[in-house]
Amino acid sequence: MLPLTEQENPHTAKIDQVSTLDALRLINDEDKLVAGAVELVLPEIAKAVDEIVKRLENDGRLFYIGTGTSGRLGVLDASEIPPTFGVSYELIQE
Repeated sequence: MLPLTEQENPHTAKIDQVSTLDALRLINDEDKLVAGAVELVLPEIAKAVDEIVKRLENDGRLFYIGTGTSGRLGVLDASEIPPTFGVSYELIQE
């Protein structure tokens, strides 16, 4: 079975057969689900952030790993971290 992120979404299965406005509504309706899904796991996210901070404070580094578009976007995002957050360029590993 494919991971959830790779499965076809039944709510948008016919997105290519609807008007542009209806396609945008379908996308927007799905986007609205994100905040609720994140809210359900906020305690787990907080634990992860706290553990990541501990490691970074102990000379840890942040690794960006990806291929294709994800990899290119990771490089772009990684390049913004030092100037945005005032951290060393050595913190980020691409």
